[in-house]
This record gives sequence, C-alpha cells and structure tokens, in this order.
Amino acid sequence: MTTTAATDAENSGAHPRFAEALRELGIADLVHRVRRFPEATRTAAEAAAALGCELSQICKSLIFAADGVPVLVLMDGASRVDVELVRRELGADKVTRARAEVVRETTGYAIGGVPPFGHRTRTRVLADRSLLEHDVVWAAAGTPYSVFPMTPRDLVAHAGATLVDVRERAA
Repeated sequence: MTTTAATDAENSGAHPRFAEALRELGIADLVHRVRRFPEATRTAAEAAAALGCELSQICKSLIFAADGVPVLVLMDGASRVDVELVRRELGADKVTRARAEVVRETTGYAIGGVPPFGHRTRTRVLADRSLLEHDVVWAAAGTPYSVFPMTPRDLVAHAGATLVDVRERAA
C-alpha cells in the first residue's frame, strides 16, 4: 500500500485495503467522503440510524456460498436476500450464507465491515435492482465503524456486479 493511501485511510476511517482499492480504481477522492462513527455501523439499521437515512439507502455486502464457491450479493438494507432466487440466478445446486471465516478469508474484512469492492479475492458479484431506487447509497468502508456514499450505478460498476432481482418478496 502506498503511504498516501495509508494516511488517507487513517484520516478517514476507511480500512487501508479499501483506501488502496479506491486508489487503484481511480476514485481515491472518495476516501475523503468516508464517514467514521464512534458507535458500530455493522448492521444496516445501525448505519441508517447513524447517518439519519432510510434503511433501504444502506447497501449490504453479503457473502454466500454457491455450491461451496463464495459469491457477493449487494442488497438494500431494508430487504432480505431470497436464497432460492440466488440459486436459480447462478444455476447452483445449493446456496447458503457463508461462515464468518469464509467471509474474512474471501474478502479480507470482518462481517459488518465488508465493502462492495476491494476484496482480497475476486468473486462473482450480484447486485439487487432495488439499490437503483436511490440517488445515493451508503456502504461499509472496510470497518464496522465506517461507511461511504456512492451512486448505485457507480457502486454496481466498480463492484463488477450483475444486476439481478434476488430480493425476498413479502408473503
């Protein structure tokens, strides 16, 4: 990591690896928009409360295992992922939530701080279309105390995500 990225991360509250990813993506100025909170923002509800925004304006980064292979699903904070829809989308036999150690091994971040990009390993990424209902969404910046804003279209593009409909529908 460059000294500038490390200093920027330290000053902003972003995880150093995430700050470096922003630099590599050509959007290093975004590190200055990272907001760090004294209380944890590890859940969508905590992040929305800290920011004073709608729950659906939070972008959750969730790791699932599709036939044992990690896949990232980006979902709005007010919704739940329908695992059956993810299974069908991927053509997998079985999709489950990934265990905490798989999340950390795959992304390099702990649950509650996983950003939508800047991961240790490259994974397939699905983004639910519900994210596009907002002008700006907030996502984790690599720690359970920091978030950053981005337009949903830019977030999907930088994450290399495929837009899908995998939101659980109310019964």
